[in-house]
Amino acid sequence: MEVLHHRCAGLDISKRDAKVCVRVPGARHNTFTKLVTVSGSMTRNIMELRDYLVAEKVTLVVMEATGDYWKPFYYLLDPVLNVMLVNARHARNLPGRKTDVSDAQWLAELGAHGLVRASFVPPEHIRQLRDLTRSRTIFVAEKSREIQRIEKLLEDANIKISSVATRTLGVSGRAMLEALIAGERDPAALADLARGRLKNKAGQLTLALDGRFNDHHSFAVKMHLDHIDSLDRRISGLSDRIDSVMAPLAWCVDLLTTVPGISKTVAEIVIAETGQTWPSSPQRRISRRGQVSVRAQ
Repeated sequence: MEVLHHRCAGLDISKRDAKVCVRVPGARHNTFTKLVTVSGSMTRNIMELRDYLVAEKVTLVVMEATGDYWKPFYYLLDPVLNVMLVNARHARNLPGRKTDVSDAQWLAELGAHGLVRASFVPPEHIRQLRDLTRSRTIFVAEKSREIQRIEKLLEDANIKISSVATRTLGVSGRAMLEALIAGERDPAALADLARGRLKNKAGQLTLALDGRFNDHHSFAVKMHLDHIDSLDRRISGLSDRIDSVMAPLAWCVDLLTTVPGISKTVAEIVIAETGQTWPSSPQRRISRRGQVSVRAQ
């Protein structure tokens, strides 16, 4: 089998260290020697490993994308060495007596013969954007769960706001919940807090707000509302940060939002997750059918 990299290294990475196998030409023609070492995962250890691999004139370093442990090794080795991050499924070793050392040797063999394909690692600004959009998605999902918890508490208290109002935490619903927490129990007085078109349902609201809301419900609902307010602040802060990081790619967002069903938030997530952008100096054309195309100058 053809050898593409005569000096190749394979790294099997764990939380504490990495097993390193360097495959180099042996004393005889068409023979190769495998040098196995262990490197710690601290920054200084990785820098020493980088110097060692450079000294061995390694032309390719292969590592698996296992958890998040690969990131320090990749980010510190990549600027100097040719590093290939591969999918663990594509580099699966033969079944049997598998060890970290044998996995490192297997990666070195695969890399030397060009039998693995590199995974896409986005540039740093896209990685930062991905962290931000994923955190925002997590907080938005957590906010939805908090709203569901409030609705369960209201059902327990037989307060049926969600049966009349579209949104439990709309302007009207929030005002009613704040009044309930403050001690108001008169259904008619609570219904008077309705705003907008919800005022036309005053009779239904009066019936829906006649329940058994007590001090326990008051404490629990206030706790969840405070958490929701905290999440709103975090989501707002993340959105501002995303806008700042996305500023150079604002025109990409504008272009994606021309697609029906794709909002600004979705466009930001698409760019962050795919890592794909368009040429930096685009010429936009709109066809007769209204389709947008981008062509580099």
